[in-house]
Order: sequence, then C-alpha cells, then structure tokens
Amino acid sequence: MNIKSDIKSDNGKSSKPQYTGHRMRLRQRYIEKGVSSLAGYEVIELLLTFTRSQKDVKPEAKRLLKRFGSIQNILDADKDTLMEVEGIGLQTATLIKLVKDLGTIYLKQKRIKRKAIKNPDDIVDYLRTSIGSKENEQFLVLYLNAKNEVMAEEIIGEGIPNLCYVYPRKIFEHALKHNATALILVHNHPTGSPSPSEDDIKLTRSLKETASRLGIVIHDHLIVTRHSFFSFIDRGLL
Repeated sequence: MNIKSDIKSDNGKSSKPQYTGHRMRLRQRYIEKGVSSLAGYEVIELLLTFTRSQKDVKPEAKRLLKRFGSIQNILDADKDTLMEVEGIGLQTATLIKLVKDLGTIYLKQKRIKRKAIKNPDDIVDYLRTSIGSKENEQFLVLYLNAKNEVMAEEIIGEGIPNLCYVYPRKIFEHALKHNATALILVHNHPTGSPSPSEDDIKLTRSLKETASRLGIVIHDHLIVTRHSFFSFIDRGLL
C-alpha cells in the first residue's frame, strides 16, 4: 500500500490550512529579501506567527494597523491597549512589547554605552525611543565621567501628562554616588511640543547653579517627544 504523508480531503485537495503555505512564503521572503520586501501589515503578521502557530493571523495584523495607524504606534501602545484589539491576547501583547524594549536596548548600547557624547544627535534617537513616547512626563538624568562617557542613567521623577516633580537633591545625590563630572538632563513632553515652559527654564537655571557649586557641569537639557527634541544648549538657554 502506498501511504502518502499529506492527508487529502474528499475533493482531492490538501487538508492543511491555506495560511500554512502563506506564512512559509512570507517568512522565506523576509529571510531572502529583508523587511523592506514586506508590506506593513505583513511585518506585523510575520511577528504574530510566533505566538499564533495554529491560526491565520493576517486579520489581527490588519486590525492592529487599523487601530493604531502605524507600526511605531503599535510598538508604543501599552499592553492593555493592545489587548483591546480582537484576537490579541497577553502572549501576543507581551511579544510586541518585548520587540519595542529590545529596540530600546539596542539603541542604548549602540549610542551611549561607554561612548563619548559629543552632541545631542548622539543620544536623541535613544531618548525619543526610551521616554519620548511615554504617556506621563518623566525626568531622566544621564551621569557622565570626565571623558563624557555615560556611566549611568536614572529616572529622577515621573508625573502626569503635563507635569513632573523634580527633586534637585536626588539628582545630585546620584551624581556623587556615580562620581559624575557632568550631567545631561532629559525630560519628555507627552503633549507633543518640545518647547520648554517657563518652569522648565527656571528649573534648568537653578540646577546649573547648584551643579556649578559642586564642580559638576550640565552639558545640556533635552526635551524629547516621539518625533522631535529641543536642546537648551543649542538655543542658548544653558
């Protein structure tokens, strides 16, 4: 008896789901030609296949893009918001967040890990990715050594979408702990505009005076959003 490995249905066609061959072709196209060969929904579809091995995930991929509008917005969305999309469960939402976090780590290690910071462009991509898309304001400080290498970063404060309380004492306690000779101040504006408020300007001046008394230099204060940034030093405010 000649037994074939592929089971046939009554009409003579393979009983394997149609999406099986499609996802194999999708994966092979990515391997051979790279991500640029895929449409936006296909990139998300390929990602979802790693958590939904027994289901056609093209509908979920298209629903995600329809809901969020872009791959960037999908990656920036929080876990609970992702799970509001039909077909997206905890495992898939966790995978999407992991991809975003891996990208953030990559940018951090590529741009600032023990590399001399010469200008805002050296770090702004990482900062926009790490805190520029946050829903609430965060105040972050990069602690540098005499070679302008980043030794540490600390989230000093976190608030609401348009307000964040900053405690100068905490900034300089960490500076002494890390033996920092210079700082780069960073905070995000979730509302979208990177322009500084009067309070931002006053705080920066006050921190500069305190740092000077301690023999510490503030190289810059950067305000970041998802798409842009503002440099105090470039605008003559520091």
